[in-house]
Amino acid sequence: MSDASSPSALHLLHRAGQCADEVFASHISDSQMTPRQFAVLKAIADSTEPSQTTLVQATGIDRSTLTDIMRRLVKRGLVARKRTRHDARMYAVRLTERGNAALKQAQPAAQTTEQRLLSALQPKEREVFLGTLAKIVNVTGDAERGG
Repeated sequence: MSDASSPSALHLLHRAGQCADEVFASHISDSQMTPRQFAVLKAIADSTEPSQTTLVQATGIDRSTLTDIMRRLVKRGLVARKRTRHDARMYAVRLTERGNAALKQAQPAAQTTEQRLLSALQPKEREVFLGTLAKIVNVTGDAERGG
């Protein structure tokens, strides 16, 4: 709990996200790639033809936003999707050759962004910071899902 003179956790988390987006944008050569699009491409690459539901779980991006991101990635030729055999309502997605190339091209920007953001902290502080963020995400995410 914070008092009126303390910075708001909500505001600071929002500002930290804005800073991360700005740093990523300044290092990415593909000006159309956003951090969320990068996260989706990476999640697809790390799975074997995941469904969009799997990607919602892997990225934490809400279903409607993910649907919009997928539409844009498909339109740009970075992702292909097809109906699954076991459920005709579900799509399985995969990276196209262009998608693999875009992900590979974006990875240095993502690494630079992470290094830049964490450079404000000492190595031990980084561990605590990342652990704390993960705890917030896990506990809050579980609560939001009714867990």
